[in-house]
Amino acid sequence: MSTSSFIPVPVILCGGSGTRLWPLSRELYPKQFMDLGAGRTLFADTLARAAAVEGAADPVIVCNETQRFYAADALCASGANADVILEPVAKNTAMAAALAALAAADRHRSQNPVLLIMPSDHGIDAICAFASSVRSALSIAFSGRIVTFGIDPSSPETGYGYIVRGRHLGDSAYEVDRFVEKPDEKAAVAMLQAGSCFWNSGIFLVRADVYLEELKTFAPDIFHAAYNAWGGRNTRYGFVFPDREAFLSSPSLSIDYAVMEHTKRAAVCSMSASWSDLGTWEAFYRLAQKDADGNVREGDALCIGTSGCYVRSSDRLVAALDVSNLAIVETRDAVLVSRRDASQRVREIVAALKSANRDEAVISSQVFRPWGSYERLAVGDRFQVKRITVAPGRQISLQLHHHRSEHWIVVEGTAEVINGSESGFFHANQSTYIPPETRHRLRNPGPNPLIIIEVQSGDYLGEDDIERFSDDYGRTDSN
Repeated sequence: MSTSSFIPVPVILCGGSGTRLWPLSRELYPKQFMDLGAGRTLFADTLARAAAVEGAADPVIVCNETQRFYAADALCASGANADVILEPVAKNTAMAAALAALAAADRHRSQNPVLLIMPSDHGIDAICAFASSVRSALSIAFSGRIVTFGIDPSSPETGYGYIVRGRHLGDSAYEVDRFVEKPDEKAAVAMLQAGSCFWNSGIFLVRADVYLEELKTFAPDIFHAAYNAWGGRNTRYGFVFPDREAFLSSPSLSIDYAVMEHTKRAAVCSMSASWSDLGTWEAFYRLAQKDADGNVREGDALCIGTSGCYVRSSDRLVAALDVSNLAIVETRDAVLVSRRDASQRVREIVAALKSANRDEAVISSQVFRPWGSYERLAVGDRFQVKRITVAPGRQISLQLHHHRSEHWIVVEGTAEVINGSESGFFHANQSTYIPPETRHRLRNPGPNPLIIIEVQSGDYLGEDDIERFSDDYGRTDSN
């Protein structure tokens, strides 16, 4: 079959929550969307890599419903077009890739789509080298192989999965002998000494029809759930919603466990680009530029008598004195201090916070919404103060609260306000009061961001005290 009859379709998976990068990454602000400085995100980097693959079609994005507006804003900023498929809950990568395969097969019926399945949270600096590796592997994928990309290991890393290669298939391609999931240090050293292994990048290249065939053979429950969920899909506000009941019936398995560990079609191709899964603060430390004492300082950080530390400040000065080999990460509402070599265990903190029903596991002090964002400045028993930023031309839903009142003070920009039966415009240093049980709406009619201070007071201040009557973004009447 001629390779000219195939079209590469990038598939970007956004389901991860990045628990090992707490406190910067949270469940509702996962690492692929978090700002790494100057507006750069790992998701935007992944979009750029997808665009660099010669002849590639528009990508297919699979993400959680709660993260759809992050993806939409990033797509708008990049100018990219994409199908965005929304998962009601996380079901791991096998199900996500199946939905993407069905979407690609529908859109490119006459072109035999080949999927380039990529996590959205990896660090790959050399875009051209990445694109070259993909093009070199296309012929192997065209032949019916499921290609996974391997990274030449530089150290016995125990936080990565490994691929042990088998028979040489030509160029940089090999059959897969076996997968090894996060070995201990002794096993990792032995594999490196044998010289027959790669780090598993979690990036795949496979024909859509081949992936679906293998999934149906080895994980039929996932295949049928995906097939039914896709068949019952609907499209609203530019997003694709699979049938919820069918989707929820799927087991939760990764591509590796559902397909790769069983198939006879697995192949591994070496990727020449530099790569990291950026899953821990140790990984960020290794990739960053260091000072003369081996420290990495991000933001307002001061190090005296300190060596080998990763110090990241998001909101205030962080000073480190006479310490070594630590990861210190500060946000407005939380600070992490740990040994760098313990960064794999940060998820244990997140688990403990969830067990205690603490917000710090789920949301950050700055919460993003499709219309902009808000930041919690102060919280008391019966009051809360927020700084709200509304993007130009956007507006919050028409809503009311049953248990709280709100006082809005304009700091910058112009606010168009609906407050019960009244409406009007408010400018800097002007304010308005919204009683409970009053329908209200805030809009930014201007060309610059609108910033207001909101003071809430009442006997219940939870975010679920919202009844929506009209919304530009398709959200339901409960938050």
